[in-house]
Amino acid sequence: MAEPGLSSPTDPALRSPRHHHAPHSLTLAALREGTRMWERSPPMPGELPSPLPTKRTRTYSATVRARSGPVFKGVCKNFSRSQGHGYIRPSHGGEDIFVHISDIEGEYVPVEGDEVTYRVCPIPPKCVKIQAVDVVLTHLNPGSKHETWSGQIISS
Repeated sequence: MAEPGLSSPTDPALRSPRHHHAPHSLTLAALREGTRMWERSPPMPGELPSPLPTKRTRTYSATVRARSGPVFKGVCKNFSRSQGHGYIRPSHGGEDIFVHISDIEGEYVPVEGDEVTYRVCPIPPKCVKIQAVDVVLTHLNPGSKHETWSGQIISS
């Protein structure tokens, strides 16, 4: 049974039960447009996951699973401190792996060519792609300038 003051679902005018002002009408196009914002097309290659999964937002169970997994080796393909992310090229080959700034361990900002070790964790919500976690720089790329997280520049 409908509540007094509410329109039926087939009535084009929708009324708020709290407000007795003029009725609001929603067109079918507006309803369709409103639902479209929740639909996402599959990410393009190299597109960042959204929202960015960080160490802080990762669930406890995902962290435990990642830490119990194997350690992999790779090379930093690129990393942007200002954007807060980068990619690792796995030494065993395959697709580049996303890494968030919060998952970098140690005192140096990674640069292209740095050798790293890492574990992997699936990226929610579909858990189809993976990201690098517990990333440790094992060998700094010789001949390149490295920056500490505090901003000090060091030549290696």
